[in-house]
Order: sequence, then C-alpha cells, then structure tokens
Amino acid sequence: MPFVSIRISGSASREQKAGIVADVTSSLVSRLGKNPAAVQIVIEEVSTENYGAGGILLVDRDAKKGDAHAVPNR
Repeated sequence: MPFVSIRISGSASREQKAGIVADVTSSLVSRLGKNPAAVQIVIEEVSTENYGAGGILLVDRDAKKGDAHAVPNR
C-alpha cells in the first residue's frame, strides 16, 4: 500500500488539494501498477511562520517581496 506525504508552505484550496491527490494517485497507478483504492495521501500545510529557508522565515522573505505566496528561486 503506497503512502505519500506531501508538505507545502502556506495553503492550498480544497480544489487544488483534490487535484494533487488525483494526480499523485494516477501516477502511482500508471507507473507502478498500484490499486488506486490502496493509495493513501496526506497533505500537510505548513505555515510560512513555521518554515525557514536560507536563514530566514518564509513569511519574512515573502513580506520583503510583497507577495505572501512567492515561490523560492531554485
């Protein structure tokens, strides 16, 4: 039974999370031949006040950019 844990910074809408669950399930079914009923997915939303990168909290980095949902450069 596949168990997938996904963490995102900030939040996502119910529709976005439903799409993620559908997409990940579909991928495990098509690539690994898993039974879709057996696929378990947990999405954890981490507050940007509780997540840091590059030595600063994401909420502080995003405030400097003026965008609360900015994606870090990679």
